[in-house]
Amino acid sequence: MKLLVDSGSTKADWIAIDDQGKVLFTTQSLGLNPEVLSKDEIIHRLDDKFDISHNKDKASHLFFYGAGCGTDRMKNFLTQVFEEYFTHAAVSVHEDTYAAVYATTPKDAEAIVCILGTGSNCSYFDGKVLHQKVQSLGYIAMDDCSGNRFGRHLLRGYYFNKMPSELAKEFEEEYNIEPDYVKNNLYKEPNPNAYLATFAKFIIKHKDTDFCRKYIFAEMEDFVENYIKQFDNCHDIPVHFVGSIAFYLKDELDEVLKRHKIKLGNVLRRPIDGLIAYHILNK
Repeated sequence: MKLLVDSGSTKADWIAIDDQGKVLFTTQSLGLNPEVLSKDEIIHRLDDKFDISHNKDKASHLFFYGAGCGTDRMKNFLTQVFEEYFTHAAVSVHEDTYAAVYATTPKDAEAIVCILGTGSNCSYFDGKVLHQKVQSLGYIAMDDCSGNRFGRHLLRGYYFNKMPSELAKEFEEEYNIEPDYVKNNLYKEPNPNAYLATFAKFIIKHKDTDFCRKYIFAEMEDFVENYIKQFDNCHDIPVHFVGSIAFYLKDELDEVLKRHKIKLGNVLRRPIDGLIAYHILNK
C-alpha cells in the first residue's frame, strides 16, 4: 500500500493506493508543517485519524509533499518522524511545490508553478528539475498573497477601525475576535499561520467590496513582483497555480497577470488527484 500525502499548514489530504492505482481509502488530517510543529504534535495528528493509525504498519511507501519541507533540515526531521511511525514504509519527503508541479504540468513541459493557500510559494520547473529563486523565511516575513496574509490584513483592518461598519459587524458575527482569544491563537497555539488563514474565506466572500479588493490586488501585485518576476522567462511560459486562494480568486489573478503580460495556466484547488496519476505512471 502506498500513501500519497499533500499537506499544507492547515490540512493534509491522504490517499492510499495499491500497486494498480486502486484507491483503498482517502482521509484528511490537520496540516503537518514541520516548521511550526513539534514531533509530538505531528504524531498526535497522525494518531488522531483512524485510517492513518490503523494502517500505519501496512504502508510500504509514503510519498509526502508538504509545506515547510523546503530545507534539508526539515525534510530530514520529518523523514525521521515518519520512519519511526510507519515502520515498514520507504519514506520520501518533498516540498509541496513538487505536488503542484506533478498535478498541473504536462510531462517534460516547462512552467512556473505557484502555491497560494495558507502560505505561498513559486518555482520554475524546467521539465525535469525544480528551481527556486526565493528561500522562504516563513509566514511572518514572506508568504505574499497567502491566506495568512489576508487574515493579518483583516484583523489589522478591524482593530485599527479601518473596516467599514457593515463588514465589521458581519466579521464579529462570523469569528471570535475577542483580543484574548485572538492573541492566544497567534502566540500560544500551534499553527498561528493556519489560524490567520481561517479568515481568508471572509475576504473571498466579500471580494467585490472596495475594502477587500484593495488587499486582494495589492497582495497579488506583490506576489507577481516578488516571486514570479524572479524568473526571466515568466512572460514566455505558463504560470500554474494550486491552492484555495488561487482557485477562489482566479478571475482577479488572471486580471493581474494580464496586466503584467503573464499567461495564467492551470489552476487547481488541490493537487492530490494529479498525484495519483503521476505515481501510477511512475511506479
